[in-house]
Amino acid sequence: MRTLFFIVLSILFSLNASSQNMTAAGLIEIIEKQADTVDVKGNSVQFVFKEAMLVCIFDENANRMRIISPIVALEKLEEEQLLNSLVANFHSALDVKYALSDEIVWSVFIHPLKELSEGQLIDAINQVHTAAITFGSTYSSTNLIFPGNSQKPKNAEEKILKKF
Repeated sequence: MRTLFFIVLSILFSLNASSQNMTAAGLIEIIEKQADTVDVKGNSVQFVFKEAMLVCIFDENANRMRIISPIVALEKLEEEQLLNSLVANFHSALDVKYALSDEIVWSVFIHPLKELSEGQLIDAINQVHTAAITFGSTYSSTNLIFPGNSQKPKNAEEKILKKF
């Protein structure tokens, strides 16, 4: 029984250790396997995944990476879409978040590079894509949704003012 325990412990340790060595080269290799087209320029990888444009930006020295996908220009965004995306960040966007940068709403996944596993990277690509294509409808990155209020109350402004 003790031998079995050490075998299981060794397997778990080796799985954990192997998931903590992601490099830029490994990141690019995995993206190339998942994507339809890939264009690598310096520390960014622009790729098409299921007909959507995604970009992976990484920095090995800072141990960071992010995968992003543009969704809509701020000028075309309705207030309700913005509020629904903020609610989704809490309930249905899971590992991906909706964010605003350079006047564009993006689907964004951010993670330490070295600690990223291949499975996490593949899942992140799928979640960024799903969050981008469901913006305006379900605002979700997977089929999993955390329970709670998924829509903003009709009198949200009154409720906010009453709390303060």
